[in-house]
Amino acid sequence: MADNVSIVRSGYEAFAKGDIPTVLGLWDPKIEWNEPEHGTYWTGAPLHGGQEVINGVFAHLAKDFDGFRIEIRRIVGSGDTVLVEGRARGTAKATGKPLDAQVAHVWEVRDGKAIRVQEYADTWQFAQVTGNTPKN
Repeated sequence: MADNVSIVRSGYEAFAKGDIPTVLGLWDPKIEWNEPEHGTYWTGAPLHGGQEVINGVFAHLAKDFDGFRIEIRRIVGSGDTVLVEGRARGTAKATGKPLDAQVAHVWEVRDGKAIRVQEYADTWQFAQVTGNTPKN
């Protein structure tokens, strides 16, 4: 079985190719996804399961950005935890402004599947480039 860092890295590679079925295959069916608090896509509660993440995050990114991508700077694994540091980049469709925001994702992987994600991001920049108001 692949190590946890390889599992997480392969998810980013699949996402970059638009291969969402492969991404979902790396996740536990009940994955818990936590968006940055008060961010553009934050609901105030975790998302559960792949379909909620697709509807609550991925669909919004596709609607709001051209060329959205995560450029990984570093991946560090420690047991079940994998930390990803990177940049979120793309162009906001509504404003034409470029996004170049810091992001960090903390993954928890168990038995070869991602079970939890906590995202940290420059929520101010996301709001500024999209024109979307962060959630209170």
